[in-house]
Amino acid sequence: MSPPPAPSAVASPFQRLAALLADVPPGRAPIDLTVGEPRHPVPDFVAPVLAAATADFGRYPPIRGTDAFRDAAAGWLERRYGLTTPIDRADGVLPLNGSREGLFYAAVEAVRAAAGAKGPRPAVLLPNPFYQVYAAGAEAAGAEAVMLPAGPETGFLPDLSAVDPALLARTVALFYASPANPQGAVADLSAWTALIEAARRHGFMLFADECYSEIWRGAAPPGVLEAADRTGAGFDRIVAFNSLSKRSNLPGLRCGFAAGDAAFLKRWATFRNVAAPQVPLPVQAVAVAALADEAHVAENRRLYDLKFAAAERILAPRFGAVTPPGGFFLWLDVATRGGGEAAAVRLWREAGVRTVPGAYLAATGPDGTNPGARYLRVAMVADLGPTEGALNRIAEVLA
Repeated sequence: MSPPPAPSAVASPFQRLAALLADVPPGRAPIDLTVGEPRHPVPDFVAPVLAAATADFGRYPPIRGTDAFRDAAAGWLERRYGLTTPIDRADGVLPLNGSREGLFYAAVEAVRAAAGAKGPRPAVLLPNPFYQVYAAGAEAAGAEAVMLPAGPETGFLPDLSAVDPALLARTVALFYASPANPQGAVADLSAWTALIEAARRHGFMLFADECYSEIWRGAAPPGVLEAADRTGAGFDRIVAFNSLSKRSNLPGLRCGFAAGDAAFLKRWATFRNVAAPQVPLPVQAVAVAALADEAHVAENRRLYDLKFAAAERILAPRFGAVTPPGGFFLWLDVATRGGGEAAAVRLWREAGVRTVPGAYLAATGPDGTNPGARYLRVAMVADLGPTEGALNRIAEVLA
C-alpha cells in the first residue's frame, strides 16, 4: 500500500473553525472545548521555584540545558519506564521550548542527517489524523509528508506493515503518537518493538510523541524507550518527546524534552544552538521540581477520570462507549448526525458548545475522503461542572 501524500500546507484547525463559525451566533452561554489546553490548577511548587530562580532570567541559558535538568528528565524516564539502559546524561536528553518546536525541528534535523542518502525527495511518515506540526516540519525540511491511515480499522494507530517497502526505503522519519492525538489510542510494547525494528532496518528516525503519556485510565501506557530498552540494543534511531504541559498542567510554561539516541541528539544540539529557542533557566528549575513529584500528576489524572466518568454516563447511551485509554479528548463518531462539520455548527448554534470537526485534524486523500470527517473532537479540559454542562448539551442536541 502506498498512502496518499499530504497537502503541501496544513492550515490550523482553529483558524478553520473560526471561519466556519464566524457568522454563527452561539445559542447559549459559550463553553469552549476546542483547544487541548489543560485548565486544572497550576501545582503549588511552581511559584516558589520561579521566585527563587528569578535572577536567572538575566542569563542566556545553554541550548543543552542545565545538568540538573538533564538529570531530572533522564531520571524520570528511567523510573517511569523501568529502564535498565541508562540515558546518556551528556548527550541523550535535550530541553525543548515546548515539545511542539522540538517536533518541528526534529523533522528538519532528520532530513539534514540523511544528507541526500534517501534520494532527492525523502519522506516523512505521519499518522492521519495528525498533529499539524508534524506536517509543517516535513514541509519546511523539503520532505514529502506521507499520511498513514489511523482509523478504526487499524485501532486508530498507523500500521507500518502495510506500507510499500520502496516508501520505507526513502523515509527519514516516522512520527508516532501514543496516546494518540486526537483518538487516545495506546500502542503496546509489541507495536513499539515492531516500529523500532522497522526504523533500524530501513534507517529512519522514530519520533515518539508521548506528550499524553501521563494522562491515562487504568494502566500507564508503555513507551518507546521502554520497548527499545528491552531490545538490548540501546536507543539507536529512537527519540521520545514529552513535556510538562499535560503531565503537570503547565501548558504556558513551554517546557519539554527529547531523549533517546545520543548521537542524533548531539548533532541536533549543534544545529539547535543557532536555530532553536533555549529554555529559560528558571523554567528548567520548575521542570526539575515537577519531574521529582508524582502527587500532582496523580491528582491531575483523577480530575480527568471524573470527567470521563461523566462522559460515559451522559453520552454512552447515545454513542456507545466513549472513553479512550489515554489522552483527554473524546473522539465522537457523529456520522449519523451529519459528520463533524455539521455537528460542530449545530452544537455552537443551538447549544453554545465549541468543538473541532475531526476533518480539520486530518488530511483529505486523492480519493476525496477524509478519515476525520465522521468525527468530532471534544477537549475534556474544563472543570467538571462546565464539562458536565457541555456534555449534557451535546447529548440533547445530537440525540
